[in-house]
Amino acid sequence: MQKEIIDLIQTRISVDHLEVELSGNHCSVTVVSTEFEGLSAVKKQQRVYQCLNEKIASGEIHAVNIRALTPSQWQASI
Repeated sequence: MQKEIIDLIQTRISVDHLEVELSGNHCSVTVVSTEFEGLSAVKKQQRVYQCLNEKIASGEIHAVNIRALTPSQWQASI
């Protein structure tokens, strides 16, 4: 399912960096994209949730932890 999640995000968001970790039906995602420039933290997370809605609705994913960052935010965090 990790590959499916990666594909869902990459087809809807132009990513500079993407990490997906699964533990059962819990998912942690780090998405870095220039598309997040100028968006609030909530708007960034909403963009990522939109990519995963079908997996959440079906119950395949129960919980999602999202880090959605711009490239400059990503650089500052590493």
